[in-house]
Amino acid sequence: HGLDSGLKAAIQGFTQGRCALEYSNPKLPEGINTTEEHPLKEFAVLSGGVLLVVVMGVTALGFSADLLARRIPFSFEQAMVASYPGSVPEPHPVDAVLQPLAGRIAEAMDLPEDMAITIHYQDSELVNAAATFGGHIILYRGLVSRLPNVNTLTMVMAHEIAHIKHRHPIRSIGRGAVVWLSLMALVGADGGDVAFGAVTDVGTLTLLTFDRAQEQEADREALAAVNALYGHTAGALDLYEVLLEHSSESVEDLPAFLSTHPLTLDRTRELKAMQTDLGWSATGTTQALPIGLRQP
Repeated sequence: HGLDSGLKAAIQGFTQGRCALEYSNPKLPEGINTTEEHPLKEFAVLSGGVLLVVVMGVTALGFSADLLARRIPFSFEQAMVASYPGSVPEPHPVDAVLQPLAGRIAEAMDLPEDMAITIHYQDSELVNAAATFGGHIILYRGLVSRLPNVNTLTMVMAHEIAHIKHRHPIRSIGRGAVVWLSLMALVGADGGDVAFGAVTDVGTLTLLTFDRAQEQEADREALAAVNALYGHTAGALDLYEVLLEHSSESVEDLPAFLSTHPLTLDRTRELKAMQTDLGWSATGTTQALPIGLRQP
């Protein structure tokens, strides 16, 4: 009864205006839910943040791929190349002249027992040399014929053998493939066929590039091999003089070796410092190139 009386009183009071609802529309202070930053600047900051995350992710994937590539059996590389005959050049008669030297260099560099080196000579004006998968090394007449002596040739071959010894080709292509496929996934493209083609195409193999640390590692190994074979390093650094001389002949005719093996004064200085630190002699007898390898 008391509840009914109270409810009736409330209804009567509301209808008579004694219990009216109050409403107000106050003016909001300046700056609420707004920013002084220009929208484009905010967009740039957000885009930069997203890009940074993507770059960090791709870099991490590339680093992981490099670690995994080192553990791929060398026999896998050999089998991969054997499955695609076009991935290395056809045999050339000069191969037989160069192969014995490659064997002596490989022995001096203490390569793993399962790691075989195969030399491929190319009758081309291209000034280049390349280390590819499965222990295959390609030497071009354009470079070999310009070398002053066998000692310099040994430096070239030892440099490429060092790349193979430290698995630089498979690590380089593995890292590059992961980065490429990651970018293709981000843009929604199918890069599988492209990446596969890059692995099996001889043109791509001969243009494999290595980072500065890998080049330094190959330089040091090569210089040590020259010293081990001849008891001195005479002729080794003549390689870089030949390359620089050829590159100065024409800006448009830059040796491919320089694009795949970046040449800097720091590298030659480092090698000379290495000679001095280890007490290696930079002078000694050098051997002339066989007639078939000399420049006409």
